[in-house]
Amino acid sequence: MEFELIDHEYIQLNQLLKLLGLVDTGGEANQRIVDGEVKVNNEIEYQKRKKLRKGDIVLFERKQITIT
Repeated sequence: MEFELIDHEYIQLNQLLKLLGLVDTGGEANQRIVDGEVKVNNEIEYQKRKKLRKGDIVLFERKQITIT
């Protein structure tokens, strides 16, 4: 799965999860991140507002999202 940045330099990790419909609410996104359920570039990411830029790869629930 790819997510293309259009007119933006980055997207925050919690916003990405919600925007793609991988979680129902922003609160759920934040909790799942804090619980260590999300990897960015193959490392567990705990920052809810981690800025994702082109080339970053997010792993969540056996789904891989590439930021393009």
